[in-house]
Amino acid sequence: MNGIGAGVDVSKAYLDVAVFQQNEVRRFDNGAAGWRALVTWLKPYGPGQVVLEATGGYEQRALGALHEAGLPMRRINPRQVRSFARATGQLAKTDRIDARILAHVASVIDLVPFQPLDADAAKLRQYKARRDHLVQNIATEKQRRRQLDDPILRADLDAHIAYMEQALHRIEQVIADLIKDTPQARIARTIKGVGPAMVATMICDLPELGHLSRKAIAKLVGVAPLNRDSGFFVGQRSTWGGRAGPRSALYMSALTAAHHDPQLKAFYAALIGRGKPKKLALVAVMRKLIVILNARMREAIAAAPTP
Repeated sequence: MNGIGAGVDVSKAYLDVAVFQQNEVRRFDNGAAGWRALVTWLKPYGPGQVVLEATGGYEQRALGALHEAGLPMRRINPRQVRSFARATGQLAKTDRIDARILAHVASVIDLVPFQPLDADAAKLRQYKARRDHLVQNIATEKQRRRQLDDPILRADLDAHIAYMEQALHRIEQVIADLIKDTPQARIARTIKGVGPAMVATMICDLPELGHLSRKAIAKLVGVAPLNRDSGFFVGQRSTWGGRAGPRSALYMSALTAAHHDPQLKAFYAALIGRGKPKKLALVAVMRKLIVILNARMREAIAAAPTP
């Protein structure tokens, strides 16, 4: 990190780009021609980090293209950016202001490098997103059905739920085929409780797995205990933040592993035996599980043949 930071504010049509402590904010089309022009304009500045926000998918293709062109890309949670903006007294919000804020962030905070997905993982991400939508929609429709008395409406919902469940089954079959020969799937088979949903999450939403330290990966997922101390006051450590999707999948895996995996079951039982609350003990299992997965993924990466 050389202190020269660049920020990219992403919208569906445009990319607004700023370099820290430079007055100019350039706008480029969010497409192949715009990405090439952006790279040509930005590279002479030699930025140490180029930061953009996660924007629900609009950033994905640009992020990959700019990384491939050799820019040191970083992706950041929008909540962190807004907190940074408020801390610096910037309450207004426009595309140009956001680009400048992102450039300021890039110049002073060392962020986790972007890890691109390969073609297979990118395909898996689409199927995983479809699976997640179906799971959510099925739960919503079942909840709605419980509130209905009319038999015609209930029958209509039953048909819709049955259709989505069939679609979910097909999607999960494709996901199982896509992940079966991956290093993540081989690692998952060594831990009881890490199923296909967690494997797909590891591949799609945690490409940093195996590339970070144990503390960094725990913090990235949001299961690292954070201090709350001031003066003589020593507050209770707590976990918060991190990536919501991976943390949710990790929770479900830890819930199963705490009762069925020999190592994690013994760890969980020992915590309960020392009087720890069940919720706290489960969070500790989540942290231990992601640390184990990270270590084994690092070993798999190191053992992989050099292309």
